[in-house]
Amino acid sequence: MKTSHLTLLTIIIIAGLFAFKPAPEATVYEYKQFSTVESIIPGGLGRSRIITTDTNGSLVEKDLKNFYSMTGINFSNITNNDVIIVEKVNELTKEGWELYAVTTGVQSPNEKGTSGGIFITRFLLRKPVG
Repeated sequence: MKTSHLTLLTIIIIAGLFAFKPAPEATVYEYKQFSTVESIIPGGLGRSRIITTDTNGSLVEKDLKNFYSMTGINFSNITNNDVIIVEKVNELTKEGWELYAVTTGVQSPNEKGTSGGIFITRFLLRKPVG
């Protein structure tokens, strides 16, 4: 057999071995979600919370501050909420969860111009099963 035929045959055999290599198994994940609801009602009249469920499926709430005080937007309250939300993400990360997706939404005041409304954020986390 000629050297070029032998080389071609070797390449085909090697390629064939790699072509039938089994595909890696897809990772199966467990998912967990928590939500933040931040009120834009002034003066502390709204209910701003982190909402999650525990391992038994029970509701767990943690207080957050409203975006507005009686004098307008309260940047100190927003900073406070940021710290609490990041603490929650860090806590879950230490438990093996990975922050997978974040989705936000706003419910604006109605057409009558009332000052009600909320800003909601959903945090979806995942970790491999097994």
